[in-house]
Amino acid sequence: MRHIIAAAILALAGTAATADPIEGVWQTQPDEGSFAHVTISPCGGAFCGTISRTFQGQSEFQSPNLGRQIVIDMAPQGGGAYAGKVWRPANNKIYNGKASVQGDRMSLSGCVAGGLICKSQTWARVQ
Repeated sequence: MRHIIAAAILALAGTAATADPIEGVWQTQPDEGSFAHVTISPCGGAFCGTISRTFQGQSEFQSPNLGRQIVIDMAPQGGGAYAGKVWRPANNKIYNGKASVQGDRMSLSGCVAGGLICKSQTWARVQ
């Protein structure tokens, strides 16, 4: 009986991990005239996001940032909240990051100085 209960718990835990709302393709907010589609998927015990398409204005273009990781080790904190790192291509810096997912919107912020100075964006789910 214990084996059945343990198997059921593991099956439910696996389902919860694959149904996590941060997974998918997200469109960034424009930053210095450009935006991207970022594909977020599991990486280890967290989630990582890679730039999968890039745009200038409404035209797609081949940015040198294609394939670069922009969301780094975002670990679930509960209630649709995540904490990890974010990379900002405009200045090539990595910041302490937080994300919060609500439906088809994700608020993502990168902070310095222990969270005193932050820059935020709202991303829209594409897929």
